[in-house]
Amino acid sequence: MRLTKNKGLYQLTFMMPNLFPVSCYFVEEEDGLTLIDTALPYSVKGIMNTAAQIGKPITRIVLTHAHNDHIGALDGLKSKLPDSQVYISERDAKLLKGDATLEPQEHQTPIKGRVPKPGKIVTKPDVLLRDGDRIGSLAAVSSPGHTPGSMSFQDTRSGAMIAGDAFQSKGGLAVSGRLKLLFPFPAMATWSKETSVSSARKLLELNPTLLAVGHGAMLEHPQQTIARVIADAEKALRGSAGKGSRSHA
Repeated sequence: MRLTKNKGLYQLTFMMPNLFPVSCYFVEEEDGLTLIDTALPYSVKGIMNTAAQIGKPITRIVLTHAHNDHIGALDGLKSKLPDSQVYISERDAKLLKGDATLEPQEHQTPIKGRVPKPGKIVTKPDVLLRDGDRIGSLAAVSSPGHTPGSMSFQDTRSGAMIAGDAFQSKGGLAVSGRLKLLFPFPAMATWSKETSVSSARKLLELNPTLLAVGHGAMLEHPQQTIARVIADAEKALRGSAGKGSRSHA
């Protein structure tokens, strides 16, 4: 496990065997620590040890979305932290239960990536989040695209944005769904590229001072870089739409 700290945010990075980095985060509050995502099943020890090193209890567990590499240690942590409250978006709570059906108003493309099978996750969320909700110093920001209920969280004190898989920085910064050959996995697990771009623009408008993602290093002063990768993703979408039109001509 690698531990990095920036703007009061602790990044804990674990490695899967195929050099696949998975990060979760601690946000420090006066009453304890908020853990954002839980990484992999074996991450329980590293997460607990880091909290002990910081010297505060884990009081909240917040999930950006319900893919297995972000909820892997959830049950293990909840068994050790029965009083910690678990938060997830109202929409992705369905995925957490193993229900991958789509809502009528959503893009009718299959949800991708590894989501838990029905009954696999024992832990039930205590709080179902909506856009604009507050969790301590964090503002919840609905940012669907990677999954229908993906959420990001902005620290209202520092401006740091913990964006889950709305972006990736491993292999080069990219909007979720934009394929990076050096690290293609987040794109392959993205439900709606179009929705991802809209969410990326929403996050940019919040002027994040730091971008923290599920896969890759944290990025300081990210606005210009985010704007550039949004433009790149939009160009790719227009190209795909053009190819589709020509193929039906």
